[in-house]
Amino acid sequence: MNSPNADDRVRAVFDRMVADGLRRDSFQGASDERIDRMAAEQGVARVPEAVREVLRLIGIRSGLWLAGTAFGVEEMTGERKRHAIASLGGLDHDLVDAEGLLALTAHQGYAYHVVDGADLDRDDPPVWSVVEGESVTKAWDSVSRWFAATAPDVADLRDVLDVMAEMGKNLPAWARDVEPR
Repeated sequence: MNSPNADDRVRAVFDRMVADGLRRDSFQGASDERIDRMAAEQGVARVPEAVREVLRLIGIRSGLWLAGTAFGVEEMTGERKRHAIASLGGLDHDLVDAEGLLALTAHQGYAYHVVDGADLDRDDPPVWSVVEGESVTKAWDSVSRWFAATAPDVADLRDVLDVMAEMGKNLPAWARDVEPR
């Protein structure tokens, strides 16, 4: 039996989260054309297949996935990539092609998730965590595992909503992104 390819692994994570209760309509994916424009803006010639699939699923609107973090084809600009590269200054790291990296996320202007430029030809490459002034680590051995690790905890979100409802509080806007029990 064939092992699942990068697309299948990413889709399996997404489908599991939808089955767990994230509303499918809370996400909007990006077209391949828009993904290619983002890549061009970041100055990379190839987007790994697993990254492309993540962006096809949630690259325009990511709902509760990566909430509070800049992500997607509109957010991950050439400027954000330059900031990620600048964050490497003075830090020891094992990135082979830092200048050619693909920036996946930016969090509050000091923390980034990136793919090493040397790994862009791999279908499901490792994802690195860059924290300005602190560290550069290979945090996940693949994009598909990064995608799974950054998924919201639906059970926890439901618990928060249940407590808020019990307390008579108005539910937050994000409550519409979670299917009721």
